[in-house]
Amino acid sequence: MQVLSASPRRLSAGALAIPPAPVLSPLFATALSASIVLHAVVLSIRFGFPDPSKFRMPPQTIDVVLVNSKSATKPAAPDAIAQANLDGGGNTDENRRAKTPLPVTREVERGEDVKRARKRVEDLEAKQRQLLTKLAQSQATVPVQEAKPAPAETPPAPVSGTDLMSSALALARMEAQIARQIDEYNKRPRKQFVGARATESRFAMYVEGWRQKIERIGNLNYPEDARGRIYGSLRLTVSLKPDGSVDDVQIDRPSEHKVLNEAALKIVRLGAPYAAFPPEIKRDTDILVITRTWTFAPGDRLYNE
Repeated sequence: MQVLSASPRRLSAGALAIPPAPVLSPLFATALSASIVLHAVVLSIRFGFPDPSKFRMPPQTIDVVLVNSKSATKPAAPDAIAQANLDGGGNTDENRRAKTPLPVTREVERGEDVKRARKRVEDLEAKQRQLLTKLAQSQATVPVQEAKPAPAETPPAPVSGTDLMSSALALARMEAQIARQIDEYNKRPRKQFVGARATESRFAMYVEGWRQKIERIGNLNYPEDARGRIYGSLRLTVSLKPDGSVDDVQIDRPSEHKVLNEAALKIVRLGAPYAAFPPEIKRDTDILVITRTWTFAPGDRLYNE
């Protein structure tokens, strides 16, 4: 048998050539590993719709309360809505709110009405038994007496003319006294008191004109003894009649300087008579009482406020 020998570097003409195994570079291996890890992380992430209950806003509530009083001023920062304005009130400084505008009532126990009615019936029955017992005892002890005829009524004594005259005079005196009281009430002047915070336009316009006249006369007749050295304030009340004349003037809070008090009284009298009442004031006002603070200020100026 003949054995053919071949060189290891040469192959026969009919043999297949086997390519060498490829060698992976370190950079490609690293990139491949990172890609596998990244895809694994992405595939592990799950997506879902958010819970709508977590994004729901809480309902906004507004307290509506009932109050059993009201005030003329409106609160700057109200705590609740009510049927009337109430700025403050109550008997404590703590932040409290009444649960109900009704007065406090005691708690009623269940079935208390039935118990009270039953107790009332028992009391009435006991009283009835006591009355029946007393009535039976009185009938047994008191002897029966014959009924006596009722005495004849005595005729009334005749009324004399003197008594009639006295009664008529007494009635006349009572009628005269009542008529005098009614007349005095009807003649009593209807007064309107106006301070520095007059809100009605019909009074505010008249008082403003009166104030301007007072300041004008006061600056022209500033007290000589007080010029340049004496200053102060006082509160004075002036009562005016419908024709503008002065009915009365009083110093409610005098100044510590007598010269200023006397000057204020003098200025009021110098300015009289003032403007007559307009029809809208005269219809229900007989005396208009004006109370103001007078200030004798530096610069020898008079301010009325």
